[in-house]
Amino acid sequence: MKEIKLALVYRDMWQAAGKYVPTVDMLTKVAQPIIDMGCFARVETNGGGFEQVNLLFGENPNVAVRKWTQPFNDAGIQTQMLERGLNGIRMSPVPKDVRKLMFKVKKLQGTDISRSFDGLNNPQNLELSFQYAKEGGMIAQGALSVTHSPIHTIDYYINLADQYIEKGAEEICIKDMAGIGRPVSVGKIVKGIRERHPDIIIQYHGHSTPGFSVATSLEAARNGADIIDVGMEPLSWGTGHADLLTVHEMLKDAGFSLPDIDMKAYMHVRSLTQSFMDDFLGEYINPKNRYMNSLLIGPGLPGGMMGSLMADLENNVKSLNKWLTKNNKPNVDQEELLLGLFDEVKVVWPKLGYPPLVTPFSQYVKNVSLMNVINSYKGKKRFAMIDENTWGMILGNSGQLLGELDPEILKMASDQKREFYTGNPQDLYPDELDTYRKKMDEKGWSYGQDDEELLEYAMHPPQYEALKSGEAKKKFEADLAERKAEKTANATNADAGIPIGASPAFQTPKELNLNVNGENYNIRISYPNETAQDNTAVAATPTQEFIPPAQTNGVNAKYIVSPLEGKFYLTKETSEKGKQVGDVVKEGETVAYIEAMKVINAIAADVSGTITEILVKHGDDIDEDDQIFKIV
Repeated sequence: MKEIKLALVYRDMWQAAGKYVPTVDMLTKVAQPIIDMGCFARVETNGGGFEQVNLLFGENPNVAVRKWTQPFNDAGIQTQMLERGLNGIRMSPVPKDVRKLMFKVKKLQGTDISRSFDGLNNPQNLELSFQYAKEGGMIAQGALSVTHSPIHTIDYYINLADQYIEKGAEEICIKDMAGIGRPVSVGKIVKGIRERHPDIIIQYHGHSTPGFSVATSLEAARNGADIIDVGMEPLSWGTGHADLLTVHEMLKDAGFSLPDIDMKAYMHVRSLTQSFMDDFLGEYINPKNRYMNSLLIGPGLPGGMMGSLMADLENNVKSLNKWLTKNNKPNVDQEELLLGLFDEVKVVWPKLGYPPLVTPFSQYVKNVSLMNVINSYKGKKRFAMIDENTWGMILGNSGQLLGELDPEILKMASDQKREFYTGNPQDLYPDELDTYRKKMDEKGWSYGQDDEELLEYAMHPPQYEALKSGEAKKKFEADLAERKAEKTANATNADAGIPIGASPAFQTPKELNLNVNGENYNIRISYPNETAQDNTAVAATPTQEFIPPAQTNGVNAKYIVSPLEGKFYLTKETSEKGKQVGDVVKEGETVAYIEAMKVINAIAADVSGTITEILVKHGDDIDEDDQIFKIV
């Protein structure tokens, strides 16, 4: 009877479900009950977006990692983290010295195993991860990001495992991040690796999303996998992972030997997890993420991304409907936008060279596809807006794509005078630790135990500064209060027979008379989700869009406006110089940036002239169509 082990992916359960992860107090509360379950050889404790998410709600992730890993260390249960190779534990490339420090710090904080993957399955990018993990005292596990395309074949993955092991990987993970790895194919991949490397540990990680993962777990086990990753209720299934109870019973029935589950402890963990959702985490979990969806077989978007995607989609729908209402066009709902996105991914993905649909490249493919869909409602052509991160992928700044780029993309690169890169991606990102040491010295900040605060600042600069200033916690608390108030209002409206999202007429003004510079304006106001009945009182008044007459020394001004909502930045690098009043800009020139959906989008001037006023500040949150620069 072959022994097989189970790993609980408690961090990834939350990331696949929604936006946030539990606080350190929640994590330390649930650690001992997880241990008491008695069935886990490993627990995934950190990595991926874990630390950035901690920072977003104003909590120091270094404290969280140390306190969270300690009970498992004491119990002899191995802890594992997820890291993104060249991108470390963020969405963008990381300098070499920061990458090296990360492994040292994470081991000292209590993490035993580094699961390293590269978004392009590029062995060159992972060689340093394997080296630094082992130098730091960690086990170096190399993850094959499984995707399904004409060029990602069974032989491709078996040969890729050979390259990872040659580069220094001590274990192999089959990372089926979208759950679209077909069971038999994954079984053949595992078998091929096992035949070539009889003694290496193979771990299977699969999300449930379209429903293959239970069968795939069995095929992986039968063909030589040693460890199977599982989730547990109330966060199993859907965009998460196959449930522990199901996988455990299936493997026992198949003749595998594995420890029994202490069901009393299981129910305790289940209850605690639900209480964390009830506390505040559930406010950021879209209910649709709790269901499996076979439509995702086609686009192959990963479960870990779907949690944040559904949260982003709420804002995208609101923003798009604001534009549609303003332009007298019918509104769309989230389902329509989501299905449009799924269809568009199938078109865009091959054109972008078939990058594996895993972080961060799944986000890039998704973002370009989503912008295409949104812009199609506005009458714009496909690829009207490609963010700077995606261009970096296209141009080879993260390594070479496995597939060929579409001629349309190549022409765009040529027209925009963008240059392709064929060297080692790490060489593009020089060391930065000394820069951050200097900044911390100037601010009087401590580097922290084992330089962990230095690492955090160098890894997540804006988020760390927001943590230190208290701005992150303040924004999070305001956002949470707004969500809870909206839920309460919707419940009250439902009791009163008012549709969710609608506002009673007596609570909101429908019409305003304004005088601006001697000119009278009659403004009619509409609200999202209004019905025709809501507007009967002012139906006879023609709709006008209020645009105050801009004047600068008697000259009519023009404006550069935001093409989407997000966080506004004058520059994308601290070394750059942003646009200033008095600067002359030309049509098509990049004038600023917006961070939206985890990527940086360039704002191109659609007019030429001189900047006479900058209307928003660096770091401000702005909406689509907000005026940014006044131009004459």
